[in-house]
Amino acid sequence: MSQQKLAKEIVELVGGEKNVVSLVHCATRLRFVLKDDRKADKAKLEKTDGVIAVKENGGQFQVVVGNKVPEVYSAIGEISNILNDSSDKEKPKKSAKGLGGIIDVISSIFAPLLGVMAGAGILKGLLLIASNVGWLETTETTYIILYAASDSLFYFLPLLLAVTTARKFQGNAFVALTIAGALIYPTIVTLKTEGTPTDFFGIPVILMSYSSTVIPIILAVIVMSKLEKFFNKTLHDSVKNFVTPLFLLVIMVPLTLLVFGPIGVYTGNAIAAALVAAFGFSPLIAGAIMGASWQLLVIFGIHWGLVPVFINNVAVHGRDGVKPAAAASIFAQTGAAFGVMLKTKNKKLKTLAGSSTLTALFGITEPAIYGVTLPLKRPFIAGVIGGAVGGAIIGQAGTQAFASGAPGLLTLPIFYGPGGQGFPGLILGITVSFVVSAVLTYIMGFKDPVEEEATTATITEEAPVRTLAVSDEQVLSPIEGTIVSLTEVPDPAFSSGAMGDGIAIEPTVGRVVAPFDGTVTVAFKKKHALAVVSDTGAEILVHVGVDTVKLDGQHFTSHIREGDRVKAGDLLLEFDIAQIKAAGYHTVTPIIVTNSANYEKVVPMATGQVRTQEALLTLHSGQPQN
Repeated sequence: MSQQKLAKEIVELVGGEKNVVSLVHCATRLRFVLKDDRKADKAKLEKTDGVIAVKENGGQFQVVVGNKVPEVYSAIGEISNILNDSSDKEKPKKSAKGLGGIIDVISSIFAPLLGVMAGAGILKGLLLIASNVGWLETTETTYIILYAASDSLFYFLPLLLAVTTARKFQGNAFVALTIAGALIYPTIVTLKTEGTPTDFFGIPVILMSYSSTVIPIILAVIVMSKLEKFFNKTLHDSVKNFVTPLFLLVIMVPLTLLVFGPIGVYTGNAIAAALVAAFGFSPLIAGAIMGASWQLLVIFGIHWGLVPVFINNVAVHGRDGVKPAAAASIFAQTGAAFGVMLKTKNKKLKTLAGSSTLTALFGITEPAIYGVTLPLKRPFIAGVIGGAVGGAIIGQAGTQAFASGAPGLLTLPIFYGPGGQGFPGLILGITVSFVVSAVLTYIMGFKDPVEEEATTATITEEAPVRTLAVSDEQVLSPIEGTIVSLTEVPDPAFSSGAMGDGIAIEPTVGRVVAPFDGTVTVAFKKKHALAVVSDTGAEILVHVGVDTVKLDGQHFTSHIREGDRVKAGDLLLEFDIAQIKAAGYHTVTPIIVTNSANYEKVVPMATGQVRTQEALLTLHSGQPQN
């Protein structure tokens, strides 16, 4: 699927452009803030080709699309005005409160910076290695230039956070930048470094070092955004465009230096000290807890609460001893996905697990978690166990992170400090976590989807004479034609099984009849497809042809409306096979059991030619027979 097509479908399924308040992205997720979450069709989004998972955390509607997220994000910007930063966008009807609200704020502020932060962190780590092994001297101009490239983001971090915070709270980004610039202005920095007694109209100012800090500028911009709205409402239109910024600068710069700066620095240091103390009390236990729980925190979005702590530790102390144990959790889930790839006999799952393993090795675990380990349950548990073992090893080794970046193969250099102390422990920890998780996954096993796939792909002689259980159901053929395997349908949405199990028919007669007694739940306006639910709950989608939606209803005649009651054999739809083919479209018709997850097996009952009203599929409930 092209990124523009995927972007268009995502925008439509989150409730349309008008339902989107804001959108940012991280390494794998599109993070929407919606006016009304009820307008989003989560079920359809999860079935959309190209979408790995959909999560609702911290006031955000998160669509996981994997490594292609930057392209999809850009495509959304091209097809809509969602990425327009205008401050007149309507706010959501309700925002997340408590912990959810805090996580929403932190993730929205930091997510846009993750890519460049990881790149800068990798470069800084490589420079640390180069200087430690003697490849480059820190006094060489080559080193100085490259170090400036790697460190500028962190040194001027308040400036970047000013922009992202202003976007989150719909404040003036240029005023926010100016306030942040004042905090690291050379003269202010000189006052701090020289220990000059400083006051503001007689009020003593406790000067702090604000380079690389996180909390002070976030607090300042939040308050600035509130004041900005107040002044814009109070001042006359003829003066507010320049008087409001004047008031904000005069008020916020001194207020930040007097109040928010010291509070922010002290708070950040206190949180960091508490976590460092936990690792100091028992690095083995603390590492095990971090290694076991990090991916759980990621699933619920709570990990964002620790991101500022990691950054603060590096900024204040030049290193962070909390983050390294999280690497064990990432490599553990990678190992679990690898174990699935080795054990499964399902070709689609093997391919997905293999590609997810490769992606996870570079720190992007969402495809592995949401696409492989979490749905299969036991592999995810194996990953938690492996993460705990690896995290304990890393914690006990005293490994430190010397720059920021998501743990992965490319970012391993950020953990290599002076003399390489603790780095061997990191390598051992992530290796053990990978191996333990892979082995446990293979030994513990999981319900391999290959078993269900085999029953849908293979027709046995006994299948047609099997006695139905009370809740089993038979689906009659709605079309006359030739049976085709679903995997041969030239549309990944159907051939991949993403829409559900079923079968396909190459029609010889252009008629669709009811496959059972039931109710029409969907009658598409373009007439190319319909959905019927039986009186016992089976949901069947009949989609005539591939991409025939583009015909806008031409060559189709519908005989139904949504809500109609139908009997088995009732005429639902007619279509002109010759005209559809002449227009350049395939007529092979998927017949999908869209709620096939509710059944143990979906078994084809016919091969070769089939007539309408002949047995086509049997839906086995898995319940005992009477």
